[in-house]
Amino acid sequence: MYAELRDTAGELAGILWREHTVYRERGGGVVIRGEHVRRWISLAPTGGKDRALLRAGRILDGGTTAPARTEVVVDLTAGTAELAAVCRGLLADVAAVAEPAPERGGRAGKRERPGRKARAPRPGRPRKERHTSAGSLFVMVCVAAVLGAWLYSLFGGRGY
Repeated sequence: MYAELRDTAGELAGILWREHTVYRERGGGVVIRGEHVRRWISLAPTGGKDRALLRAGRILDGGTTAPARTEVVVDLTAGTAELAAVCRGLLADVAAVAEPAPERGGRAGKRERPGRKARAPRPGRPRKERHTSAGSLFVMVCVAAVLGAWLYSLFGGRGY
């Protein structure tokens, strides 16, 4: 059964993706990885003759595979084109169920690094709105005083 799965997986991989890796699973199945599309497909024996369990899922950031999102039992006697159509349907389902993009909170123009999640606000502590701090007010008063002293020395001391 493994030889049949391996041959079928090789044909499917060539039809689905130009860049792919085909390897054997621990359970006797075959996995097709498409790193460039970040998806994988698995063909595993079901115990029945000429039938296989076809599963599809995502490849995560670190290169590990996420659990299967969708699966279906297929007849291996069907042509490669029919199996490829089923695979494309499963891959479309995997793409449709992909995680939603995280909401962008925080300041405008702030970019988040890829792969990092937005930090949730601390529980029990309400967020304050931004305002001018006491230190900033002190600096502005000092600048105004220096500017005033300079203007006074220019115009105030001569009696204009």
